[in-house]
Amino acid sequence: MKTLLRTRTATILSAGAIGLLALSGCSGMGSDSGGEESGSDSDSSESQSADSGESEMPEESGDSSMDDSDLVGSGCAAYAEENPDGGGSVEGMAQDPVATAASNNPMLTTLTKAVSGELNPDVDLVDTLNGDEFTVIAPVDDAFADVPKDDLDALAKDSDMLTKVLTYHVIPGQLSPDEITGEHETVEGSKVKISGDGEDMKFDDAGLVCGGVKTANATVYMVDGVMMPEK
Repeated sequence: MKTLLRTRTATILSAGAIGLLALSGCSGMGSDSGGEESGSDSDSSESQSADSGESEMPEESGDSSMDDSDLVGSGCAAYAEENPDGGGSVEGMAQDPVATAASNNPMLTTLTKAVSGELNPDVDLVDTLNGDEFTVIAPVDDAFADVPKDDLDALAKDSDMLTKVLTYHVIPGQLSPDEITGEHETVEGSKVKISGDGEDMKFDDAGLVCGGVKTANATVYMVDGVMMPEK
């Protein structure tokens, strides 16, 4: 009888121990599961924060037509408005060498004729202008219109003088608006005087229309007068 009681007691204690172990195991599993869920929630929260940060980043504007800080001159806004795109726009001219870029600019049609041999077949400066780096002082069409017709016709017929006048408008190397003030030797050989600042710049006596316009190999300053070198 005593042996039977001890056997039953031992069986009950063993069962109790097994139960406690089982409960402890379940409790541990629950704790681990909760940790995993917490980590998952944290990862999800971080992912949402990253996505939110990306979506809040400002978009860059695709319109950079007047973003170039080097542009200077009272006529730049009108020029950009009249030529918003295409080869004659600020962006379009930047893609081509200077003689080609000028030919696409509707404000420079007379100058284009003068340098391309159209006014005088013996004066073709296209390859020269496109072949190196220059600063080009470019009289707009209105500037040539101010020259008396007889004088312009005589100039067109005189190959040497036409070449002299055109190359007087070209300075070797590229000069930005903050570098151009002063006297600079031209391709023609004599010096051109640039005075004033910003919109008040003068190229000899010609006023600035819009300058700092970049082409593939040059910096262009459109002016309202045709300059004449000293004889």
